[in-house]
Amino acid sequence: MNNILNVTVEKPDASKLAALGVNSWPTWSKEVSKFPWSYNSQEVAYILEGEVTITPKNGGAPVTFGEGDLVTFPAGLSCLWEVKKPLRKHYHFD
Repeated sequence: MNNILNVTVEKPDASKLAALGVNSWPTWSKEVSKFPWSYNSQEVAYILEGEVTITPKNGGAPVTFGEGDLVTFPAGLSCLWEVKKPLRKHYHFD
């Protein structure tokens, strides 16, 4: 299967974050590292601090995101995470 699964990155305003309830989502932190990851369901994450580049295993272009970004990872995505600056994020799985 070679479908390109797009990761979306946006800069949300405070009203969108409030509407999503981001502050009630759990948080997750990770030190500088590299690791493979696959998504069984869609994840939406709000990046509190850090910088990450993910590279999809399906040939898609690398995507970089960091503090203040709202990132949507589609179900079915397999990728390599490269945490370039220590990461802290809110996250929610659909």
